Amino acid sequence: MAIPVILVTGFLGAGKTTLINHLLSAADGRRLAAVVNDFGAINIDADLIAGAADGVVSLANGCICCSLQGDLLRTLGRLMRRDPPPDGIIIETSGVSDPAEIVTSLLDPVIWREAALEAVIALADARALTDKPDLLDDALCRAQIAAADIVALNKADLVTPDELVRARALLAALRPARVIFDVTEGRIAPELAFAGEPQAPREPGQAGRAHGFSTPRFETMSWTADAPLSLPRFQAAIGKLSPHLVRAKGFVAFREQAGRPLLFQLVGERATLGPAPAGRDGAPLVRLVLIAENGKLDADATRAMLEACIEREV
Repeated sequence: MAIPVILVTGFLGAGKTTLINHLLSAADGRRLAAVVNDFGAINIDADLIAGAADGVVSLANGCICCSLQGDLLRTLGRLMRRDPPPDGIIIETSGVSDPAEIVTSLLDPVIWREAALEAVIALADARALTDKPDLLDDALCRAQIAAADIVALNKADLVTPDELVRARALLAALRPARVIFDVTEGRIAPELAFAGEPQAPREPGQAGRAHGFSTPRFETMSWTADAPLSLPRFQAAIGKLSPHLVRAKGFVAFREQAGRPLLFQLVGERATLGPAPAGRDGAPLVRLVLIAENGKLDADATRAMLEACIEREV
């Protein structure tokens, strides 16, 4: 199974490192690896350090930090060869870099099999956007926001409600409002980063709060099927559902590609299909988890829409 990768980009001083600190501290049992530009900016309490060697700082909760030195892909390869390998990798880009080239590299099919890009999170600074509304006239800032699947509008506590509305409107001119989330001190909900593995629901199609979520703001719906799906019907269903979703992830199989399990991911407006390992013995052929803000997902209608994608034997 490919290791999920989160790419963190955004304005200089917007809070990228603070967000990474938050994800590492809220790992919830995951062994995360953070590739950062500057160790000194990572707030690692000495009591949490389990050891340091070869440019890697190990934390007591199983997470590690390493400094980005030289080629990023070489650094990723070194991380993936660790024993045990990390459950997820977070990459911090420089505040003066366009993430497009890194995104292109991570979407290469060869790399995707080992390290699959899960989401691109861009940090925007609500205070800076309020003080300098023309900030997004800068081509680099626009490129960082345009590359994002999720935009975290940080420092929301440092502006008035009216200023926050105006800052969101500036960002919404570049990205849909539904992928913009107000945060304070980089505390993005971890489920927006790592969606987790799809699990069979207690009752197929039942919506409810996702296990392990740190906030009641989101709910999950799991759905399974034991028969392959129609690819055109699935694409049409996801097209209708995506405006209501924050994330979706799962294993799918299609009649048109018999015997080839695929990993499906939807985050923001980006949907991908990539190679997936063979299903576990006894596991449903299709396993999906959908994540939405509370009240945005009609479980019955969604289940009916997905079940209409199943290719029935005649």
